[in-house]
Amino acid sequence: EIILSLTSEFESFAHETQDGLHFWFARDLQHLLGYSKWENFQNVIGKAKIACELSGNVVEDHFPDIRKTIQMPKNAQKEIDDIMLTRYAAYLVAQNGDSSKEPIAFAQTYFAVQTRKAEIIAERIAEIERIKARKKLSESEKELSSTIYQQTGGSQNFALIRSKGDSAFFGGKNTADMKIIWKTGSKPIADFMPTILLKAKDFATEITIHNAKEKSMKSERQISDEHITNNKTVRGTLISRGIVPEKLPPAQDVKKIERKIESEKKKTFK
Repeated sequence: EIILSLTSEFESFAHETQDGLHFWFARDLQHLLGYSKWENFQNVIGKAKIACELSGNVVEDHFPDIRKTIQMPKNAQKEIDDIMLTRYAAYLVAQNGDSSKEPIAFAQTYFAVQTRKAEIIAERIAEIERIKARKKLSESEKELSSTIYQQTGGSQNFALIRSKGDSAFFGGKNTADMKIIWKTGSKPIADFMPTILLKAKDFATEITIHNAKEKSMKSERQISDEHITNNKTVRGTLISRGIVPEKLPPAQDVKKIERKIESEKKKTFK
């Protein structure tokens, strides 16, 4: 009952921005953590800011200073300094507090668990985004295959054109080379592409489809040259931003991620 009460109290003081970001006001957290003096609590916040900076995060993103108005006796109002603390900032404050205080001991666990939950949600969103990107590339490649067949009369040309596109995209390394580098075995290299590469390849493929239709390309040579140019152009954009496709490590097999998510869904609804 004590744990449920403390949890409820902490969550009742949480606020949410329009973007869905949860935060606490430092003045509220001060009392939740058992600090009677704002000056003493500011010392804890100072340590938390140092920890934030040392972990490579931007302090201002997690500890923005604000001014807010509070009600005083006889309907008077007063402006005071306060700080918006993100969930991560609140976690760091709790970690740097006096653990002999019962509220601090509880908060250290509470924010650690809540922060981990947020991390898991972020991981899941990224996984779903990658699955969507993989499906989109698959759809684009099917459309390209259909376009090639309709305009050249040969479906066998698709594998050759896609391979030439891969070679242009990966700086001269063809599909077989990337399978060896990423150790994909007989599986498609697209199943191991990070999301950024899936979207880049899809973009290049969509341009090829568009131009092949608009310019009524009738030969494998024409469509190949188009696909090579588009993949080289997209590769150039990535490299200009410090992303070298063939040097990125492979991501986890997207099919395994799909199976994991599907399995978790089944467990949830049992």
